Order: sequence, then structure tokens, then C-alpha cells
Amino acid sequence: MRILFVCLGNICRSPTAEAIARNQGLACDSAGTGNWHIGKPPYGPMQDAARARGIDMSGLRARQFGHADFHDFDLIIGMDDENIANIEALRPTGSETPVVKLTDYGSSADHVPDPYFTRDFDEALDIIDDAITGLRQTIQG
Repeated sequence: MRILFVCLGNICRSPTAEAIARNQGLACDSAGTGNWHIGKPPYGPMQDAARARGIDMSGLRARQFGHADFHDFDLIIGMDDENIANIEALRPTGSETPVVKLTDYGSSADHVPDPYFTRDFDEALDIIDDAITGLRQTIQG
């Protein structure tokens, strides 16, 4: 199963989810609904917080979510309700690719707050890690 994690700019939440999910053996990628950071690495403070937990995402680069992602992935996962709405607005006619919120798989929150604005990178990591563990358990049974 190919999974795509999506947030606003693809520099904090979705690349963190991608890195954690890859560490847990899931085939995945990440993207952002906005185009401000295309080609840039994850946000420095987010990388620092992740690195402190042994998560390296320095090789990732931001890209923008697009129509083709509905065909290229089996599951699309947004970080909050705004991301979900932005993803659904791009859904091609006839696409049945499931779009869900990451925290649907977790136990600690109803969305992943954007640490670019909250500055709470550890909170985002905790929520993402919890939800990725639940996602992996759901997929692998």
C-alpha cells in the first residue's frame, strides 16, 4: 500500500509523518497543498526536534499535492480538517482514493497542530508518532 501524507507546506507535519512511517516500514511520500516551499528541505526546527528522537528527514524535499496523487497512492492522509478540505477540492471525478485524517489512527488528538505556527514541535512529533503506530497496526493487522 502506497500512502501519501499531506499538510499545508510540506515542511513540518507531512515530512515528519513520512520519515516516521518509513522508519516503521511503510511505503509512503509526503506533499503540501501550498506551493511556497517546493524543493526546500523540512523546516530546520522540525528537523532538530525529529533528529533529537533519532529521526532523520534531511533528505526530504517539499512538493505540492496534485491531481495525479489520487492515482499514484492507495491512501491519502491529511493532518487537519483544512488539509482534508484542500485535498478533496482537487479530487478528480471518479476517484475513489480514500482521504482520511492522520489522527483517525491515533489516540492522543483530533488533529496535528501546525508547529510552524504553534512552535511546539515535540507536541506534533508525539501526535504523529502515536497515529503512525496506529496506522501501521491497522494496515498490518
